[in-house]
Amino acid sequence: MHPATRIEDLDHESTAKLVIDMFHRIVIHHALWFTEVRHQMGTEKALDTLKTAFDRGYPIQMKRLSKVLGFEMKDNIPAPLLNMSQKSLMTLLDSVAVNWLANDGVWFQAVEFESGMNDAKRCNDSCWAHFSPFEARSIKQFLNLSDQPGLAGLKAALNFRLYARINTQSFVEESENSLIFQMNECRVQSARKRKGLQDYPCKSGGLVEYTYFARAIDPRIKTECIGCPPDDHPDTWCCAWRFSV
Repeated sequence: MHPATRIEDLDHESTAKLVIDMFHRIVIHHALWFTEVRHQMGTEKALDTLKTAFDRGYPIQMKRLSKVLGFEMKDNIPAPLLNMSQKSLMTLLDSVAVNWLANDGVWFQAVEFESGMNDAKRCNDSCWAHFSPFEARSIKQFLNLSDQPGLAGLKAALNFRLYARINTQSFVEESENSLIFQMNECRVQSARKRKGLQDYPCKSGGLVEYTYFARAIDPRIKTECIGCPPDDHPDTWCCAWRFSV
């Protein structure tokens, strides 16, 4: 038990730690609201409500934080971000993306070490079923894509995923109605290769991830796996997917 029984009795370091803990609570509460609305009203309603809640809540919260932390807001963007160079912003984007991947990894391992690989993969695949449509919707709104932007819209959206800042990827324009996406270098698989480990068998998760992402961008798009571990694959890519309309 902590020696302090009131927040006012905390020392300086403990107070700082409490601030971080409260930010963590906000993140979890935000996620639980979304999860419960999705459970009660369905995914589409939850995604619409999420946008409404974020659009209303973000400026309120940032205005309050900017006053306390002493930074300006310009057009709803913290001025310190706008004052950074483009190179520094890109570095920050990369750091955020890698943190996302690290967060995904620690969750996977937390389940794996406690309950085994099977449960970890099951939770991972189910998580992708929810995260992929959310990320697709988020990108779709950011890029102001139409309801049915086709393969051109999907290609643009794939370039704005978190993974796009972490891995090396490419496209092959197969035909007017089909597009091949290749993950040429995967950070996770490359790390395993350096350690002398076999590829992580991510096909089950990938089938969920890419199918749900493409469908959320344009419900007409069909997804086909060309190859993904544990499938054999050439050295030029780790996994490849065909999208067609």
